[in-house]
Amino acid sequence: MHTAIDATDCRALAEFYRRFLGLRYRPGDEPPADGADDADWLVLVDDAGRRVHAVNRVDRLDRSTWPSDDVPKQMHHDYRVDTVDELERQRRRAEDLGATLLADRTDDPDEPLYVLADPEGHPFCLLVG
Repeated sequence: MHTAIDATDCRALAEFYRRFLGLRYRPGDEPPADGADDADWLVLVDDAGRRVHAVNRVDRLDRSTWPSDDVPKQMHHDYRVDTVDELERQRRRAEDLGATLLADRTDDPDEPLYVLADPEGHPFCLLVG
């Protein structure tokens, strides 16, 4: 149905994935007009209205220590792009939206990729495939 992702700030993480993946909020989950936002569960859908991600508020979330397993990555998504140029463009977009670069494997001739962390620390990969 969707992948649920824990976050200490539901709206901020939902906004990251909404903007990065070109999603939209499920009707009723849009940011409130008055500015007060106490969202604890938000659903993001694609253009056809299919659920993609849900963001669940938690009081505490330990950031992954990847590549160490001291605090496991807890979740991992791979996002594929078609070219190395697109890989670079999407890495910059992700960082502009608040992601952090964790690893650069763009020198791998078989599968160039970046490992990044979303604003809450969940690692994800961007790869050419």
